[in-house]
Amino acid sequence: GGRLGEALAKMGLGDDVVLRRGEAFPSDAPRGPIYVCTRNDALEAVIASVPEDRHEDLIFVQNGVLMPFLEEKLKPGLPLTILLVYFAVAKKGEPPLDGKTDTDPEGLSAVNAGGKWAREVHWRLTSSDLACRILRDMEFQQAYWEKNLWIAAYMMVGALHKCTVGEVESEHRSEVDELLVQLATAVASTHDVTWERLRLCDRLAAYARSVAHFPTAVKEFEWRNGAFYEISLAAQKAQRPDPCPQHTEGLKTLGVIPAE
Repeated sequence: GGRLGEALAKMGLGDDVVLRRGEAFPSDAPRGPIYVCTRNDALEAVIASVPEDRHEDLIFVQNGVLMPFLEEKLKPGLPLTILLVYFAVAKKGEPPLDGKTDTDPEGLSAVNAGGKWAREVHWRLTSSDLACRILRDMEFQQAYWEKNLWIAAYMMVGALHKCTVGEVESEHRSEVDELLVQLATAVASTHDVTWERLRLCDRLAAYARSVAHFPTAVKEFEWRNGAFYEISLAAQKAQRPDPCPQHTEGLKTLGVIPAE
């Protein structure tokens, strides 16, 4: 029943059942997709409230590194659907603004092709004049990590300088690009993804320009920057150099982790 949930319901045919926070999953719920539009910290309770035989119908739209959590909480092999949302709903009830950029004019929102409801998601967005790409596994993994790189890097640099996303791109571009490259290199060392660095930075800068008014903050640490800090901790445990020293130092400066 929040901004995103209401927007997605309006994209349907008018027969969607909308549940608000705290409402029980109806025993007579119709078969079909289940869009999960809660905050990340409510995901575990939401999953527990849905009958196990409906878990494969869940569609996750949250920002952050969701995969490890979903793998832990759900049965293996389920055809889960994950939507990478690149459209914004400024206020509840307002139409979504698509995240099309000068480097990706066709749009950036994407859904995993292996998801049970990938086609439904694609229809719902494209029939509402929003872009949606259906990406096969390796392409989706790259897009998934790319969005998380953008969130972690742009939010951190913005928080350090107390500025908006647009000001990060226009005034602190070299700093955020350096951070992006560190984080991307660390992810590529632990996951099967690769990037052409200059193109990566240019594409993410273009997205920043398209949402220049967005405020910045390092929040939901466990789901966002925490995933990259885990890579640093693993390197430390193995007595290897920190692959993301700029990120670790930023976390200390912001008081997210102890300064030692």
